[in-house]
Amino acid sequence: MKKYNVTGMSCAACSTRVEKAVSALRGVDSCSVNLLTGSMTVEGSVSSEEVISAVVGAGYGAEEAGAAGKVSANRASGGEQAEKMLITRLVSSVILLLGLMYVSMGHVMWHWPLPEVLRHNPMTIGLIQLMLTLAVMVINQKFFINGFKGLLRRSPNMDTLVALGSFSAFGYSLWELFAMGEALYGGDIEGARHGLHGLYFESAAMILALITVGKMLEARAKGKTTDALESLMNLSPKTATVLRNGEEVVIPAEQVRRGDVFLLRPGQAVPVDGTVLEGHSAINESALTGESLPVEKETGSMVYSGTVNQSGVLRCEALQVGEDTTLSKIIKMVGDAASSKAPIAKVADKVSGIFVPVILILAAVTATVWLLLGESVGFSLARDISVLVISCPCALGLATPVAIMVGTGKGAKKGILFKTAAALEGAGHVNIVALDKTGTVTSGHPTVTDLIPAEGFSEWELLSLAASLEQNSEHPLAEAVRRLGEERGVSLSPVTDFEILPGNGLVARMGNDLLFGGNLAFVTQKITVSAEARQRAQVLSEEGKTPLFFGRNQELLGVVAVADTVKDDSAAAIARMKEMGLRVVMLTGDNQRTAAAIGARVGVDEVYAQVLPDGKEQIIRQLQQKGKVAMVGDGINDAPALTRADVGIAVGAGTDIAMDSADVVLMKSDLSSVASAILLGRKTLRNIHQNLFWAFFYNALCIPLAAGVFVPLGITLNPMIGAAAMSLSSVFVVGNALRLNRVKLSSPKEDSTEIKPEKEIELMKTILTVPDMMCAHCEKAIRTALSKVEGVTEIDVDLKAKTVAVSHTDAVTAQQLLDTVAAEDFHPTL
Repeated sequence: MKKYNVTGMSCAACSTRVEKAVSALRGVDSCSVNLLTGSMTVEGSVSSEEVISAVVGAGYGAEEAGAAGKVSANRASGGEQAEKMLITRLVSSVILLLGLMYVSMGHVMWHWPLPEVLRHNPMTIGLIQLMLTLAVMVINQKFFINGFKGLLRRSPNMDTLVALGSFSAFGYSLWELFAMGEALYGGDIEGARHGLHGLYFESAAMILALITVGKMLEARAKGKTTDALESLMNLSPKTATVLRNGEEVVIPAEQVRRGDVFLLRPGQAVPVDGTVLEGHSAINESALTGESLPVEKETGSMVYSGTVNQSGVLRCEALQVGEDTTLSKIIKMVGDAASSKAPIAKVADKVSGIFVPVILILAAVTATVWLLLGESVGFSLARDISVLVISCPCALGLATPVAIMVGTGKGAKKGILFKTAAALEGAGHVNIVALDKTGTVTSGHPTVTDLIPAEGFSEWELLSLAASLEQNSEHPLAEAVRRLGEERGVSLSPVTDFEILPGNGLVARMGNDLLFGGNLAFVTQKITVSAEARQRAQVLSEEGKTPLFFGRNQELLGVVAVADTVKDDSAAAIARMKEMGLRVVMLTGDNQRTAAAIGARVGVDEVYAQVLPDGKEQIIRQLQQKGKVAMVGDGINDAPALTRADVGIAVGAGTDIAMDSADVVLMKSDLSSVASAILLGRKTLRNIHQNLFWAFFYNALCIPLAAGVFVPLGITLNPMIGAAAMSLSSVFVVGNALRLNRVKLSSPKEDSTEIKPEKEIELMKTILTVPDMMCAHCEKAIRTALSKVEGVTEIDVDLKAKTVAVSHTDAVTAQQLLDTVAAEDFHPTL
């Protein structure tokens, strides 16, 4: 896929035309043009030269885009320059327009004073209006150049409508001016003076000025839609302190190479992704994950570009640099999502493709009909101009991309990354959520809870043989068995002919002995399991534990029970999903009893147990017959199901394969982000529907009004009012999309409207002094402890002042706060 920057587009008709021109090239598989970002993505075997040539042939400019960061920076810079030019044009136009309005309306209609030398000759007044209007038209010549160029290429756009509307008013006024001159030449001074009332010079200039006002407001609002992307860009540190030949050297961050050793001091931003070689600190990763609490780092921990070191000094090795850093990938992902096109935009694209030609025909028909009905040329022309300038293809073109841009930016700030606009739209349609258990509902780090050796064997023998068998397995359950073996110091014996049977168990040889282990169904194929062992396993399963059976040759060695702890937020997150009307199911390879126990604990609607890795994709197919499905997973074996689902969601601690297969990536590993992603999808989809409704409703109402359909009711539309309405329609769409920034993703309710309590709760504030609070670790311990006190609403820690300000209800006492902090081995005072 290649990305291009496209210049010269002014409305949805332009983007549709560029898309058609490029799509017609041989070798193009797909083409998507985004009016908001001025970007285009092309997939296929076509060369860049052919694509650029097709865009230029359609009347626009194009260049191949560079790196994500560079493109965004250039876009921001170009946007600022364009806005400055618009302001200059607007100020100049308004100054001239004030003079024009004074003469054309102030003097002619309301007899405001003019110098004696001017007011006696109506032709002089007309010529002044002509010159002032020409000046405004020259200042805003871009409308005429782009508009008539598009008309000559048979690709009219919004500028064409504006140019024709303004030029029609100017042309008619010029003709009236010649008629005034003829009357004056014939000695009819009063006729010439009356002709001043038939001039539309002020309309021609006012249309251009009002459209420029709208363009400026639209440009400013558009700039706000890209704030999230620009804030991510600003996270990239400019310099890095690296060790070269034993000395510290400050170099530009882009010059850091893989394998370089760099230093991080308190307050410094991490320049690239790396691993800690030495030191201990806490790093603020909120910019990437949305998590406010700092994350502790020690030897072996990963650090990520754009995060900020808060306390200790770290020595790190660079692993991912340049465009391979996590931050660069996030910037690219957000940029690609904003540049992509949502399926819902197809309707607007189809309408935009024929919108301008249809409006040109309607305008011509309107003028003709009024002339045939006996109305004057001036009246008919006013209706014609009104139709031209009030029609707004921009609102149609911006309805979807502005909402997508704001939605993806909002998600990025919360650690929710949508890869495409279709993923964001798809999240809004989801009504079934399928959760993989291990690593998603549970922590993914199981531990051994019970060792039950068979008769004639000891715990030591059972653990030693089980750990030896599991030593080559990467399964989380195998890791739990090995970890307990290491903790107890058992020695591992070498095994041969090791084989994993996915979803069942594993076998290997230790000398002449055959070792095997796995679930009950698998082991009973090898040996006979006693009723007592089965009963013990059933009890363990009902407790939410996974019983693993181990055997050697023809005898049972015993049972090892392993439990994967449920994440703290899983039950609350699932309850929130159900409040949103979602049906939540859980997929797991555990036996039915273990799965049912965990499912009941977290509150899912349905549990699918004993699911083999290749069976998850089949279950997703079945669920899709009942609705739109989101699959949430983190492992390699989740990849097929993530791909099959309508929306695949990969959690933050997942594998690269899961991340690549997913449509949405959560930077945090908690389930609450899943509900937030779906809520954001719903809000964005509703916002798009509102924008599209406004765009269609506006045009459906205003075009008949401008054409004079309501004239029998005494309602007419001045062309200047039409131009103002056209300008504000696009601003309304962008402004509505910006409301997404105020959506509270943490709210469990589907509607973002906050419900105020009947009685406002009065909060108290207690300030504790903690002299032995020394670092970010101390801060985290105190925050965690106080946050568990019921009634505490806000905790504000000042490390330098060694104070903790706690906001709480009157049910919480100061002594209770002191005791809570003291329980963490601190010595707080009031």
